[in-house]
Amino acid sequence: MIFKRFSLWKNKFNRLNQIRNLSSQSTKKEKPILQDGPNLKDFIKSDSLSEHGDTSSMVQLSNEIFLNNIRKHHEYLDDCSSLEKKRKVFFEVHGCQMNINDTEVAYSVLDKTGQYTKTNNLKDADVVLIMTCSIRENAEQKIWNRLREFLFQKRLKKDLQIGILGCMAERLKEKILDKEKMVDIVCGPDSYRLLPELLNQSSKTGNPAMNVQLSLEETYADLAPLRINTNNKNAFISIQRGCDNMCSFCIVPFVRGRERSRPIQSIIDEIKRLSDQGIKEVTLLGQNVNSYRDLSESVHIDKKSEMSKGFKTIYKPKIGGQRFADLLYQASEVNPEMRIRFTSPHPKDFPDDLLFLMKEKANICKTIHLPAQSGSTSCLERMRRGYTREAYLDLVAKIRHIIPQIAFSSDFIAGFCGETDQEHADTISLLKLVNYTFCFMYTYSMREKTRAFHRFEDDVPNDVKQLRYLEMVDVFRNTAAELNRSKIGQIHLVLVDQISKRSNLDYSGRNDNNTLVNFEKKEIFFLNGIDDLTKLKNGDDYLLEKKLPTIGDYVACKLTSATSQSFRAEPYFMCKLQTFENIKNFI
Repeated sequence: MIFKRFSLWKNKFNRLNQIRNLSSQSTKKEKPILQDGPNLKDFIKSDSLSEHGDTSSMVQLSNEIFLNNIRKHHEYLDDCSSLEKKRKVFFEVHGCQMNINDTEVAYSVLDKTGQYTKTNNLKDADVVLIMTCSIRENAEQKIWNRLREFLFQKRLKKDLQIGILGCMAERLKEKILDKEKMVDIVCGPDSYRLLPELLNQSSKTGNPAMNVQLSLEETYADLAPLRINTNNKNAFISIQRGCDNMCSFCIVPFVRGRERSRPIQSIIDEIKRLSDQGIKEVTLLGQNVNSYRDLSESVHIDKKSEMSKGFKTIYKPKIGGQRFADLLYQASEVNPEMRIRFTSPHPKDFPDDLLFLMKEKANICKTIHLPAQSGSTSCLERMRRGYTREAYLDLVAKIRHIIPQIAFSSDFIAGFCGETDQEHADTISLLKLVNYTFCFMYTYSMREKTRAFHRFEDDVPNDVKQLRYLEMVDVFRNTAAELNRSKIGQIHLVLVDQISKRSNLDYSGRNDNNTLVNFEKKEIFFLNGIDDLTKLKNGDDYLLEKKLPTIGDYVACKLTSATSQSFRAEPYFMCKLQTFENIKNFI
């Protein structure tokens, strides 16, 4: 009986082997022998470039080595040119303005292949790409929830590919791929050039593909971002990537890498292209935007970086390169009718030449984002911010002295490690002293890898964090409302952004201080200069031309009412930005 069972099993085993051999013969292809193929070294960005000595050439050399090796061995990379029709990509963006620009870079990379096109309809999408934020736990949780929703879509459409891009991709890596198998690709902030290959690889193999390598030199300077929303008259330009500050609470250096800046010329060329497209406002972006330093080969400046008085860093002063003031000046010269903003700066990097440039140039907006994080010197020390409460307030006073019309916005954290009632009270008093026009406020969320994660304990109870956060919000809203009400009756120049979300009969836009202004959509006079203003004031307005403003126009508005977040205004007249600068003192 045992022998009979063994014989039956043996026959089945032999038949199974025959089937496997037939399958192998029918599908197996001879692999070509690579005579001069790439090895591992060809695809690794060199970490030993410091032996070349010159820091300014190190960046370019490393980038050239990496890209040349990819071009040299392109025949061994998966080619996506075999796709029969264009695949539709749906982008969803979470987090900061930098992520908007990153999405436009990723879109540009895919568009260059000729195989992808953007769709705003999720149901039409063949690919869903989520640009993620990792700055707080709450931001990550929102993305996990969205992934589950997309997974339902994937079950309805089997060949739908889902990708995670950006900071969360780098921070969580394998966890994203493993969790419920929801994602097909994971692509870090410095790997967008590889998006087509990752998508193609995942499609061909049916397995997830990932690249989250951080770079010492990638800035995407040679890529022209494709705008996601072509209806807007404003745009974001990334001038710098990464951060060297290493604040104890911040995950950014670990998910975006070390600080590096684009060459000035590539930025100016991008601003010129945007100006030619009719863009009326650009925002220069960077994690520490005002520590910008152009180290391109054509520039050699031995000057040390100049910091605000009373501020320090964990690193030695950086030597060489053109600085943020140099870039800002050139940017403002491209088109005097184009507004220039920048974010997010660090308070340490506001030398006098930058402040006086902001004062002199009409198209550099008079608003500064000045992240405080806390109003307590002891808490700031634990946060590794490099300044005291007193140094911060001295800087605020100095800026207001040089630029009287300046407006400040800020960031604040409630319940950082070890925060006491007195430290929280110091933050509340700072909010009242400075009078910010806008604040980003959050409860503290500990992030792995950060200095706080290794050195401190997240010991402030969640209910206490929430109460402190709510008090901060309440104080800010009261002070901002009072500040805005004090401006009622003033005339501000507003760049029309869109039809108001509240009424199709209204326009909305932002003034120089970046506060929202709503006003009626109607015909108003267009002024060309001081003579036209005199006619308007003297009742000779029948001699003036009337126009209906459109999106992208500048409108001088008289503020009639205010809340903590916005103004209601009466449109007074239309004019150019530089015209308003010349006549504003005579209105």
